[in-house]
Amino acid sequence: MLVGLRTAIYPAPDLDAAKRWYATLLGQPPYFDEPFYVGFAVGGFELGLLPDGQPGTAGPQPLWGVANIEAAHARLMELGASPLEAIAEVGEGIKVAAVRDPFGNRLAIIENPHFDASSVR
Repeated sequence: MLVGLRTAIYPAPDLDAAKRWYATLLGQPPYFDEPFYVGFAVGGFELGLLPDGQPGTAGPQPLWGVANIEAAHARLMELGASPLEAIAEVGEGIKVAAVRDPFGNRLAIIENPHFDASSVR
């Protein structure tokens, strides 16, 4: 039935500001850019921005993979995110953290040395 994650969507009432912020964070423009939805390709998955909806930090909480969590967290702070959950070692070399993006959404990151990209379908 479920074959894997494809898209994580974040509410973005100010779609233009969110598009600029995420383009800066990701270092690339969106591949899909319409007034009703903006999509960025991220490592074979999609980070989507939706102008409808209420930003928040509750609900589903996807974690985006990073190679170096300290550097990624510092970059998020530089770009205006605010801390939600400090970097924490959760066992077996796995580290997680979460920030609030400038639009009020929870954006979480994970450094997982055990992640096997070849198993992604």
